[in-house]
Amino acid sequence: MEFGIFVQGHLPGPAAHDRAAEYRALMQEIDYVVCADRNNWKYAWFSEHHALPEYSHLSVNETFMGFCAARTSRIHLGSGIFNLSPRACHPVRNAERAAMLDHLTEGRFELGTGRGAGSHEVGTFNIHDTSSTRSEWDEVVWELPRMWAQYDYTFQGKHFALDVPHNILPKPYGSSHPPMWVACGNPPTYEKAGRHGIGALGFNFSTIHEMTPMIDAYKQGAAECDNPGGEYVNNNVMITNAVLCYEDGQKSRRLACDPRRGYLLSLVQLYHDTFPHREGFPTWPNPTPAMSPEAVEPVIKSGLMLCGDPEEVIGQLRIYEATGVDQVSFGFPGALSYDDTLELIETFGKHDIHEFDKDPVHSTTHFRRTATPKFEPFNNPPPEITTMYT
Repeated sequence: MEFGIFVQGHLPGPAAHDRAAEYRALMQEIDYVVCADRNNWKYAWFSEHHALPEYSHLSVNETFMGFCAARTSRIHLGSGIFNLSPRACHPVRNAERAAMLDHLTEGRFELGTGRGAGSHEVGTFNIHDTSSTRSEWDEVVWELPRMWAQYDYTFQGKHFALDVPHNILPKPYGSSHPPMWVACGNPPTYEKAGRHGIGALGFNFSTIHEMTPMIDAYKQGAAECDNPGGEYVNNNVMITNAVLCYEDGQKSRRLACDPRRGYLLSLVQLYHDTFPHREGFPTWPNPTPAMSPEAVEPVIKSGLMLCGDPEEVIGQLRIYEATGVDQVSFGFPGALSYDDTLELIETFGKHDIHEFDKDPVHSTTHFRRTATPKFEPFNNPPPEITTMYT
């Protein structure tokens, strides 16, 4: 298993309307990525959300990742996600953004794709039927590798068209393209991602036990993949969960009882109306209950949270390892202080990661090295051009 962190510009409460607080929150999340880069984490995922106050103020993730690229050296930086709907962002712009980030990171960019986070978010772009974005994603995702490979790209589709041949620039870094991923929510989507040879991003709020059928569906699809969407198969499932890992296991348990910890989930239930809601859990603005000290151990046992000292968390992660999941990523929302978050990232990175991830090379780098060109560079014979350059 590999490990990542997830940043999204979460800014709960009145701070969401305070520009100075907004600035501090964004700068602190950059520090989290830099700390993860120093402490053995392999991935950082960056949300792209629009007009979702408190939940996420990170709307322009390509700019944020570009800044982080200059501050880091090893960690891979992934879009979580780029919205592929042509109504939200033209496909050519997504191809350009991904290739530019691939250069700026020297091959450390991971292209996570999706359809948006619910009706309120996509409504920002006058998209009023969330189901209509499914066929848009199906059309666009296959075209991105062709844009990166060809010098006279044209396309006539249902959702977008490019009539006159264009050379979409820049081309990606090196000899292939960034690893491709898609946000997944249910078993058919996981199976479809595997069949397409695309990594699955499980931005879930479920226990590891509930995620096992999703992982199995993905792996079955990947085993049957004979025509990947890109130039190689990115056989990868990432899931998210919560972690509290400190040298003092009791500190982890005390922090688990902070009443602010459930606030993020109440915002998920508000904004993500395409997600299944957790039964019995309040939706914002209803107050979220604090976890009682007596409830901590049962919650840990349920697989909904990793919590304790490094050795305890290693034991809890054995369950994840047994499912065949490839990557586990953690967010650090609201309830943790800046210093506690940095301590957590450092503690887990130094004591837990090497128990499960002994390969210094990222799995996606291994997959990328297997790439085989799928497209001819020209659809038509190129014209003879005289140039002053030789």
